[in-house]
Amino acid sequence: MRVDGIWVPLITPFENGKVDFESYKKLVDYYIGKGVTGIMPLGTTGESPTVSEEEYEEILSKTMEFNNGRVPVIVGLGGNNTVKVAEKLKVAEKYNVRGILSVCPYYNRPDQRGIFEHFKMLSESTNLDIVIYNIPYRTGRNIENETIHKLAELKNVVGIKDACGDFKQSMELLLNPPKDFSILTGEDVFLYSTLVLGGHGGVLASAHIKTETFLDVYNLVKNNNHQAAFEKWKEVAPIIPLLFKEPNPAPLKYCLTKMGLIKTEEIRMPLLEITDSLRSELDKALGLK
Repeated sequence: MRVDGIWVPLITPFENGKVDFESYKKLVDYYIGKGVTGIMPLGTTGESPTVSEEEYEEILSKTMEFNNGRVPVIVGLGGNNTVKVAEKLKVAEKYNVRGILSVCPYYNRPDQRGIFEHFKMLSESTNLDIVIYNIPYRTGRNIENETIHKLAELKNVVGIKDACGDFKQSMELLLNPPKDFSILTGEDVFLYSTLVLGGHGGVLASAHIKTETFLDVYNLVKNNNHQAAFEKWKEVAPIIPLLFKEPNPAPLKYCLTKMGLIKTEEIRMPLLEITDSLRSELDKALGLK
């Protein structure tokens, strides 16, 4: 089954140092109610680097409980210790998730051979679908298109969240896609461009805000109404840079608190809450009170 549409990589709300599951349930219900294709907990937007092993499994368990089978769930599960990531797959397999979103190994910066072997081991360790996440500005290593084509031949590597930061590379992949392989943008500002070039959707942190408009853009393009989609796109495109002006997901947490969807904008160190100047900019751009 193809992975397409608009996916929200859910933030993890905190209160007094603990995961705020009351707010988390509200978020799950809210975005499913808006009509998103699926949800992706425990990604970078979910502050996975600061979530403990115990919290990881509890968040995953609660996600599946709150979702109750309404939309597919792909869970963030990656790292730079291949064997450890393969072992952690057992946690995801305990729940009825559609698959995992797994980032290119970071910091130790493997070459293309090492990247391929990393994902090959993950593929051989599970029957879950695997969506590769290519985000070189976080990982220090780009997954080249030639490697992506090789990875797409593995039995359960079904797609990519493409945030390579090089639109030429993205365009070349879109114009010459692997067979039966989903290309989802992870660069929120490239959603419209990705869709009109034949991409299958996006995993978009900014779709936490003005979710319906992102869905409208996707649906209009899929119905070949590109001009109407472009007009919708112009409504949200200027907001996206503001949501990433300071480290994600702090700006989102400020907005979601103002919207009454979460209780606090609490974020875990080393990230900090946003500056007063950005609060003012977001208030003005989004009409927050």
